Amino acid sequence: MEYGLQMYSLRDITGEDLKGALKKVSEIGYKGVEFAGFFGHSAEEVKSWLDEYGLKVTGTHTGYNLLADDFDGTVAYHKAIGCDTLIVPGADTSCAKAMDELVENFNKWQPMLEKEGISLQYHNHHSEFLPNKDGQIPMEEMAKRTNIKFEIDTYWAFAAKRDPLEVITRLKDRISFIHLKDGNGGHTGYSLGMGSAPVKAVWERAKELGFYMVVESEGCDPDGVSEVTRCFEYLKSLGE
Repeated sequence: MEYGLQMYSLRDITGEDLKGALKKVSEIGYKGVEFAGFFGHSAEEVKSWLDEYGLKVTGTHTGYNLLADDFDGTVAYHKAIGCDTLIVPGADTSCAKAMDELVENFNKWQPMLEKEGISLQYHNHHSEFLPNKDGQIPMEEMAKRTNIKFEIDTYWAFAAKRDPLEVITRLKDRISFIHLKDGNGGHTGYSLGMGSAPVKAVWERAKELGFYMVVESEGCDPDGVSEVTRCFEYLKSLGE
């Protein structure tokens, strides 16, 4: 089975050496990468590194404001690196007014991106499962009022005291990718298998539902490469 890695997991090195970080990812055994910024590198550079190390880009975490401020440039960059999935990694969902703006823009951008062959998705943290100032549950609002897809971060669902298996099963028709991570319910992350989140059960359900699994590690213990290597070894221990 192939796995992807969210490059935020290697944030201790990506800013200074993105190419070297991609090389490490390939050497560990991950086949896909999900970017969290490009640190000033051109699309041509990034694409050449992906090709050199035999990696496929599964998606990007692209800021909401970047889409708003440079939609055309963002689309062009994604097409140049061969990326067909753009994931907004969080946005202001704190009140009804913010939700209305978010929904309006998502409903505007989603068909525009679709015409360019790019899927618009949203990555949750824990707060989107909790009531905002006006009593709305942001994940429920987005599910009801938009057609975007969701990259469910299963750990943050767990941290919000939601059952991640229930979430990914209920939203299965809106999901292509999930994030696998571990922890004990707080903001400190652990390598897969070292926390209390139901990682193995999530892995089994995601495999059953056909989701592509992307590892994201919140910790860098003692560094990002060590952390994501432990995660990969854990996944190998689960078998195919």
